[in-house]
Amino acid sequence: MAEQVSPGRPSSALRRVLVPLALAQFICSFAGSNMNVMINDISADLDTTVAGVQLAITLFLLVMAALMIPGGKLADRYGRKRCLNAGLALFGLGALISAVSPGLPMLIFGNSLLEGIGTALLIPPVYILTTLLFADLTGRARAFGVINGMAGIGAATGPLLGGLIATAFSWRAAFVFQALVIVVIVVLSRRHVADPLPPDRTNPFDIVGAVLSAAGLVLVVLGILMADDNWWLTAGFVLAGVLVLAGFFQWVRSRERAGREALLSTSLFRNRASNLGLITQNIQWLVLMGISFVVSAFLQVVRGYNPIQTGLILTAATVGLLLSSLAAERLAKRRAQHTLIMAGFLLTIVGIVVFLVLVAVSKAAWTFLPGLFLAGLGIGAMLTPSVNVVQSSFPEELQGEISGLSRSVSNLGSSLGAAIAGTILVVQLGSRPGSSYAAALIVLAVLALFGLVAAFFLRGSRPAARSGL
Repeated sequence: MAEQVSPGRPSSALRRVLVPLALAQFICSFAGSNMNVMINDISADLDTTVAGVQLAITLFLLVMAALMIPGGKLADRYGRKRCLNAGLALFGLGALISAVSPGLPMLIFGNSLLEGIGTALLIPPVYILTTLLFADLTGRARAFGVINGMAGIGAATGPLLGGLIATAFSWRAAFVFQALVIVVIVVLSRRHVADPLPPDRTNPFDIVGAVLSAAGLVLVVLGILMADDNWWLTAGFVLAGVLVLAGFFQWVRSRERAGREALLSTSLFRNRASNLGLITQNIQWLVLMGISFVVSAFLQVVRGYNPIQTGLILTAATVGLLLSSLAAERLAKRRAQHTLIMAGFLLTIVGIVVFLVLVAVSKAAWTFLPGLFLAGLGIGAMLTPSVNVVQSSFPEELQGEISGLSRSVSNLGSSLGAAIAGTILVVQLGSRPGSSYAAALIVLAVLALFGLVAAFFLRGSRPAARSGL
C-alpha cells in the first residue's frame, strides 16, 4: 500500500513509491530505442528490410502517441492503479509475442500494437500518481526529475543494452528482458503503489474524440513514412490527418459548449507557458529518437558494425544524458527553466555539428563520440524542465488530462523523429549513404533550432523547484 509523501516523510518512503514508477517509464523508453541497434539482425532473421524494421519502430512510437490522451482519461475514469496494471500486462504480453515472432507482421502485432497500447495505458498513471502521491513540492520536483531522467536514460541506454543482449544471445532475448522487467514492476507496484483517489465515473468516456485524435495522428505520421514511395500520397495523408485533427478540436469545443465531458479540455491550450513547453518536449524527443535511429542505421548498414559495437558508440550520448539528468534538480534550483531548455538545445545543435565535422574527416570510431556526448548532455539538461513547465501550469484536477497530452506530445515527437530521419535515410541509403545520413542529421539540427526559439519565448518561467512541482 502506497503512502502519500509529505514533507515529514522519510526518504525511504519516497524511494519505495518511486522505484516502480521510474522503472515503468524506463522500460517504455527502452522499448522505443533498443531495436535501433538490431536493424540488420532483425531484418535478416525475419526476411525483411531496413524499411520494414523502421516501420515496426515507428508504429510502436505512433501507437503510444495516438492513444496517450485517451489513456490519461481512462486512468481518471477507471483508476490510476488499475490502468497501470492493465498496461503492464499488455506490454509484457506484447514483449513475449515479439520474442517468438516468425515474421514482421507478428513483430508489429506484439511490439508495435500490444506494447504500444500497453505503454499508452501505463504511462499516464505514472505521472498522475507521482503528482498525487508526492505532496511536498520539493519531493515532487525530485520525483519528476528521476522519472524523466529514467525516460531519457531508457531511450539512450536502449541501444547499448539491446546491443549487449543481441550480441550475447539474440535480438529476441531483448524482448524477454522487457518482459522480466515488467514482472519486477508488477511486484514492486503491488507492494508500494496505491491510488489515493477513487476513479471518477460521473462522465462518459468520449469515444468519438478518442477515435478522431488517434486517427489524425496516425495519418500524419504514416504520410511521412510514405515519403519515399509517393510524395503526392504523402501530402494526401498529412492533409487528411490535419483535417481530422481539426475535426477533433471542433468536436471537443462542441461538447464543451454543450456542457458535456470531452476527451481533452481546450483550456489546456490557453496557457502560453504550457504550449511552449509542449513544443520543446515534442522537439527534444524528436531529435533524440532521430539521432538514435540515423546513427544506428549508419553504423550498421554503412560501416558494418555489429549491435554491441553500435551500442557502445551510442553510449557516449547515454553518458552525456545521464550526467545532465542527475544534475537536473541542482540546476533547477539555480537557473530558470527556459535557460536550461535553451542551453540544452544549443548543446544538442553543437553536438550534431561536431558529429558531422569529425565523422567527415576520419573513419575512426572515436570521431562519433564527442558529438554524441554533447547531444546527450543537451537533451538530458532539458527533459525535466520541459515537463515541469507543462505539469506545473495546471491544478491537480487537470493532471490526468495534461499528463496524457504531455506524454502524447513527447511520443509523437519520438515517432516523428524516427519517421522523418528514417525516411530521409531510407530514401537515399542505397545510392548515397554518406549524404543521406548527413542530410537527416542536418534536418534534426534545424528542428532543434525551432525548439531553441520556443524556449527563448519561455522567458519569465520560474525554476522548477519553485514552480509547483
